[in-house]
Amino acid sequence: MAGAAQSKARPSASKRLHTSLRFLKSSLVVDSATTPNATIANWLDEERQSASLSIERIPLTDLESWEFTENGCFAHRSKRFFSIQGIEVATDWGPITNWDQPIIDQPEVGFLGIIAREFDGILHFLMQAKVEPGNINAVQISPTLQATKSNYTRAHGGATPQYLEHFMDAKPEEVLLDQLQSEQGARFLAKRNRNIIIEPQRPLSAMRNFRWLTLGQIKRLLRQPNVINMDTRTVISGISYGEFDDRAEYYFDLFATHFSTSNLPAISLLRSFLHAGESLHSLEEILSWVTHLRSRYELRVSRKPLAELRQWQIENDCIRHQANRFFKVIGTRVDIRGREVRAWSQPLIESAQEGLLAFIIKPINGIYHFLVQAKLEPGNFDIIEFAPTVQCLTGNFRDTAPEKRPPYLDYILTAQPQQLLFDTMQSEEGGRFFQEQNRNLLVLADEDFPLETSENYRWMTLNQIKQFIRFNNYLNMQARSLISAISFT
Repeated sequence: MAGAAQSKARPSASKRLHTSLRFLKSSLVVDSATTPNATIANWLDEERQSASLSIERIPLTDLESWEFTENGCFAHRSKRFFSIQGIEVATDWGPITNWDQPIIDQPEVGFLGIIAREFDGILHFLMQAKVEPGNINAVQISPTLQATKSNYTRAHGGATPQYLEHFMDAKPEEVLLDQLQSEQGARFLAKRNRNIIIEPQRPLSAMRNFRWLTLGQIKRLLRQPNVINMDTRTVISGISYGEFDDRAEYYFDLFATHFSTSNLPAISLLRSFLHAGESLHSLEEILSWVTHLRSRYELRVSRKPLAELRQWQIENDCIRHQANRFFKVIGTRVDIRGREVRAWSQPLIESAQEGLLAFIIKPINGIYHFLVQAKLEPGNFDIIEFAPTVQCLTGNFRDTAPEKRPPYLDYILTAQPQQLLFDTMQSEEGGRFFQEQNRNLLVLADEDFPLETSENYRWMTLNQIKQFIRFNNYLNMQARSLISAISFT
């Protein structure tokens, strides 16, 4: 019986390894004859011009089919899509233990899906040039399918999203990645999406606003500001590249073929992904740490009418904080050619300022470790999620006294250029957020950076981070966005 069980387990493990190697191979290919890099900018420009995006700010009360309800929220009359709810938060975590705020309530599991296919032996991803009302640059590169349940069940009365049937009918052997991941816990109330990559057995072609890109091309485009949208970033963050075992010599052949000693950070990042040992803390220790925090601290979220929120006020054109901090809820009328529905109106979240997201990285035992923060946010399913070392949304740290600023923020802001492994502006999702962007950084610590951390931080290798991404409600959206940007070329 034991032998039979092992026999059944081997094909699954073999498939996972094979899939990981295909992902890794694709990540090292930074140009493709299928969609040459030289054509991508023109493709996006053409889609931007043909979409003819028009977005107009209007009073919230003028939004068609939206209303302030009897229970005090702002919702669509169909009771579909999403609503803006008021909440009161009470916790014993951190210096601020009680506050009110609006939050997006969207109790649906949406699809964030990518179709994969091999061209010339290299895995390519079918990516969409998608227009969203809140996008910076109007058009950004999104997954093949990016749809809430209200969208793909056609609650809007429009067309069915393209390629939906491939995901709805996907066979187990066609699935390369399948995860349930959270949205931003500070803005969404317990929201999750299905992040999925499939390789359909039946043939398909790219429609007009779609192109096939390698993973390496996508990661290369992530070095440019506001080109790859947030939904693409969260899907590819879950990709695994395998780990060291008795096939380690294969990986070293890859190092020798694709890298030179002048690109040591890229080699070190890949080793951190692939190396399962030499970590400062074991997976069991990290799991015990986060379990302890989730058990020790409380998070109580209760719904509250928007009109009764402390320090928030409803005005004709927005819902805003009295001090104009954090964000506003604004009303918009949208017209986009080529969408399932061409014209509609909706609320969007407008941030007060840009934000900052950063991981500090330090070699420990010869392996790059990331300084991960345990962070409580009101929309989290399970109280605590892993976040970047520093996560400052909407730039509120600028006017904060030094003693109240987030730990490690000043170190990141004063990092030298040679310490910056990645530094670019990236957008939040344009379907719910209006032109919000955050500075994304990967900062290599200097030799004097301390190994010791406070209770809320732990050093983790990329291999360990990937293990936690596989499961629900561990890494938050901001951490996944940064992980997606890591490249090996």
